[in-house]
Amino acid sequence: MTDGTDRTSSPQPDPATGNGGYGYPAGQTPGGYGYPQAGQPNPYQQPQPEPQAWAAGLPTEAAGFPQQAAPQPDWQQQPAAFPLQATDEPDWQALADRNESRRGKKKALVIGAAVLAVVLAAGGGWFVWQGTTGDSPDTPDVVASGSPGPSGDPGDKPAGDNDSPTVDGEPNQLRDRNGRLHIALGSDAAVAKLDNRSEARFKGSANSYGQGAEPAVDVTKSFTVSARAFNVSERGSRMAISQGDGVSYSFELGFEESAGKKSWVFRVQTGDKGAASTAVQAVGDASKGVKEWALLTGTYDAEKKTIALYVDDKPAGTAAVPNGIWSGPGPVQLGRARHHGIWSGAWIGPLDHVRVWNQALAPDQVAALKNNKLDRKIKPSHSWLIG
Repeated sequence: MTDGTDRTSSPQPDPATGNGGYGYPAGQTPGGYGYPQAGQPNPYQQPQPEPQAWAAGLPTEAAGFPQQAAPQPDWQQQPAAFPLQATDEPDWQALADRNESRRGKKKALVIGAAVLAVVLAAGGGWFVWQGTTGDSPDTPDVVASGSPGPSGDPGDKPAGDNDSPTVDGEPNQLRDRNGRLHIALGSDAAVAKLDNRSEARFKGSANSYGQGAEPAVDVTKSFTVSARAFNVSERGSRMAISQGDGVSYSFELGFEESAGKKSWVFRVQTGDKGAASTAVQAVGDASKGVKEWALLTGTYDAEKKTIALYVDDKPAGTAAVPNGIWSGPGPVQLGRARHHGIWSGAWIGPLDHVRVWNQALAPDQVAALKNNKLDRKIKPSHSWLIG
């Protein structure tokens, strides 16, 4: 294993200059999180070789994806061929404006429904009398933001498409089904819609990532992060989900290979400079963790000051964090992590069922995740690519 901060894989450069850092609009965090100012050279902008099978546009089997096997649970079906399309860098300010507009319209609908209900209640006798004609008053089709969707979890559902993995009208923005933290995909990442589920696919290049506008969890308190991951690469560090700031991660969850040993890893940082001496990790064997689906779950118990890693429905490793986790102010990331001021750990392959909870799930609760048997009352605070 590595020391937790030095990477064996090539570092990933920053997003294109002009953003204020971590995907925020220019002017809000100028030069923040270690990014160079607009117009200045970027010392991390190094060319990245892409995996040959992805770049050549070969079928997914050639990229390491196995054929579909049946019968299997839907999430264990292997990825089908899906050409990744390059898109422009997301317009973060425009996305934020559209999200705010949708929230305003939804609030107006809810208020209108409440007013209508009062009017109907007050004039109920009149409507009963009028009902003798056989006609009934029209009622608006109002859906509250907390109404249950296909999975039974409340969320911000786009109108007319409750199963959509993306925000309505934004095909490269993953919809948060349990909150309002949508995740924009970089130009080399894309959503694949399969028969009964959807997944986000990552090429391992500099622009292959997903990024929210804010943190998904408060790492000073108990939390759980989980993702179903299909790892194509057998080498280096590959991080499925992370959170931190411009210098270092606060936590990262994924795969790591060092000196021929393959491991699943849930790693946290306890110092604000990202030093190897302050990194703490829980690891599990990943000798069979390449080119197969795995449900990765990391928990942090703030009261017990411990972290735990679970692979599928089984505990894989634990570690003590006596000083707690250092809280970097940056947003949640998919498919990469921040190390020593540069992007690294680029994921290669698909991810789905990404969820976070504002509590440390118990072992039996984590075990219930694999077959979707977790008590519905234990709702994630955020979730993406569910179903």
